[in-house]
Amino acid sequence: MSHLPVPTLETKRIRVAYVSLCRGCCCGAVQKGHPDVPVDWMKDQWRLHGIKKSIQLTISGCLGPCDLSNVASISSGEQTVFLGRLREFSDYAALFQWARDSAEAERALPLPRELEERRFDPFRKPDAIAAIPTAEAGQTAATGS
Repeated sequence: MSHLPVPTLETKRIRVAYVSLCRGCCCGAVQKGHPDVPVDWMKDQWRLHGIKKSIQLTISGCLGPCDLSNVASISSGEQTVFLGRLREFSDYAALFQWARDSAEAERALPLPRELEERRFDPFRKPDAIAAIPTAEAGQTAATGS
């Protein structure tokens, strides 16, 4: 595993976590048959409960993969987690409650079961990637030699 260089910049705004909600091409696109993303409700909850200083909420463009819409990501000092198929209002309520509890604890808490069930890994593992044939291999297969 490669080691990343030590950061050279510092910020005064230290966060517990960053939450990004996808509002790209598919997520929240009710006209395409996808469930809504309650953006205004989430922003209101962040403001109302004063958590935006410790947990940043970002409404982003496409986070991908669109086949798992609606998608969100949570980044903390320990890890980045992707959540997919956030289809019910209760999914967003659970995400907000996790953020509120984490802000109060001043650390990223483990995800509740209902969100843990929505986790996915957007990065393929090296052993899971099928070999891409080279032009030479394709030519050999075509000629049978």
